[in-house]
Amino acid sequence: MIIGVLHFSFTVSDIEKSVKWYTDVLGLELVNRQRQDNDYTKKLVGMPEAILEVARFRIPEAPLDASDHIVELVQYIAPIGKVVPLVTNTPGIAHFAFLVDDILERFNRLSGLGVSFRNPPVTITEGTNRGGMVCYFHGPDGETLEFLQPSPEKLQSILHNKREN
Repeated sequence: MIIGVLHFSFTVSDIEKSVKWYTDVLGLELVNRQRQDNDYTKKLVGMPEAILEVARFRIPEAPLDASDHIVELVQYIAPIGKVVPLVTNTPGIAHFAFLVDDILERFNRLSGLGVSFRNPPVTITEGTNRGGMVCYFHGPDGETLEFLQPSPEKLQSILHNKREN
C-alpha cells in the first residue's frame, strides 16, 4: 500500500540558478544540498557514470509528513541530458501545484520579478475546485508550476484543519 508522498523532483540545468530562484522568488526553504556520486545512485538512475547535485526544499511552516522536504531539484553533472520542450500535453511531462491563500498577491509579486506566467489567475468554474482560482507559471528551466487558491469555503476548512493539527 502507498502510505504517503515523499517528494516531487525536477531535473534542472543549473542547480545554483534554480536554488536561488526556488528560495528567493518562490519562497521555499532550502533543507539541504548534496552531491551524489556513489554506486547506489548510479544503479537507481540506471546510468553507470551518473553524478548528481541535489537540493531539497520545504514549504516554510508547512507540516512535514514522512520527509523533511517536498521538492527536490537534481542537476546531472554527468551525463548531461538534452533540453526538450516541456509542453504540458506531452506524455510524461509533470507539474507541481502549490496550495495558496493569496493567489493575486503572488501573481503580482512574481510577475514583477519577471516570472513567466502561462495565464493570469482564472476562476475555476467547474469540478471539485469550483469557486477557487488557479494559474500556471514557469520555473527557471521551463518546468510548469501551479498556484491554486481554493474557494473561500474550502480555504477556511483547510486553514481550520491546519490550526487543529
